[in-house]
Amino acid sequence: MKIREFAVERWMNDHEESCRHNLAETCVRSLTTGELLALSGRREEVLAELDATPLTYGPIPGSPRLRGLVAGLYSAQGPDNVLVTHGAIGANALVHATLVEPGDHVVAVVPTYQQHSALPDSYGARVDRLTLREEHGWLPDLDALDRLVTPDTKLIALNNPNNPTGALIDETGLARIAEIAGRSGAWVLCDEVYRGVDQHGDGFTASIADLYERGISTGSMSKPYSLAGLRLGWIVGPDRLLADAATHRDYTTISVGRVDDLLACVALESKDAILARARRITRTNLAVLDAWVAGRDDISYVKPASGTTALLRYQVPVSSYEFCTRLLEETGVLFTPGAAFGVEHTVRIGFADDTRTLRTGLRLTGRFLDHLGRAAAM
Repeated sequence: MKIREFAVERWMNDHEESCRHNLAETCVRSLTTGELLALSGRREEVLAELDATPLTYGPIPGSPRLRGLVAGLYSAQGPDNVLVTHGAIGANALVHATLVEPGDHVVAVVPTYQQHSALPDSYGARVDRLTLREEHGWLPDLDALDRLVTPDTKLIALNNPNNPTGALIDETGLARIAEIAGRSGAWVLCDEVYRGVDQHGDGFTASIADLYERGISTGSMSKPYSLAGLRLGWIVGPDRLLADAATHRDYTTISVGRVDDLLACVALESKDAILARARRITRTNLAVLDAWVAGRDDISYVKPASGTTALLRYQVPVSSYEFCTRLLEETGVLFTPGAAFGVEHTVRIGFADDTRTLRTGLRLTGRFLDHLGRAAAM
């Protein structure tokens, strides 16, 4: 099987450990183990649990405790609708491997996390791409989606909240997607890894798993929960799908680690405190980014409604890879090239790390843009 290089992950692997100011990070500022225990309010109790945890495989689908906590993030799901996986990337890969066969028709909404187009491509599926447009607020044209979906469509794959744009499809839009899929019996895979940090309200939008009988939600502890190091995610969907996905997982990761499972339980039992922290960081930092964009004539964007990322369009006449490489070399600031998502002359910014890093990175980027602008005018 041949597959395209994963552009975003390759860029991050090559640069994120050496940059000085990381504005490419997509997780809300990571928690330390000590911070997690402090937020839980029961440090000694958790340490005692950890001390007593046998380092066996444990329950292969994930502990009943964890699956019940994940189910509680949804309005119409139970523990039997949850399969614990090695991160959301593992969850997405399992869904594609379970559902997609050579010749199947898949509709992928792009730009998105590259898995959702490259994986079905690599399996020999016929992949049609529904391209999000800036002038539409990076939201999908659902009439165009309706035209792309045919009676033999197997899967619609999307990302909500969207990475890289931060656009958010509301419940009405998701219900329309479910209606379109339902006419052909297609599955809908919605990568909801950023769910929980909407810019308004309690931070949670509706999930496709709660709206459609063939809706599949994937998520993880990485983004709003600030625990990417656990490498723990999940699939939420019909139990018959999970049984098939578990068969595929038996050949790859088998299960997650017992310690990861336990710490994920601690985090989800403390989700109100953790998500309040995440919303405070994302809302504060987006206000900083928004003010910076408003103060520049050479940068524009659609303000994110959710998530931790935004797509910034710049005016200088250089490619996004050249822009990001020169910015990194000259200032130590790391962005992700928009071309990695198929959107040239843009960069993806992650705005949910610490506010000081964001302010410093934006200040240095402003100087870099000023220099490029002067050079272009000469």
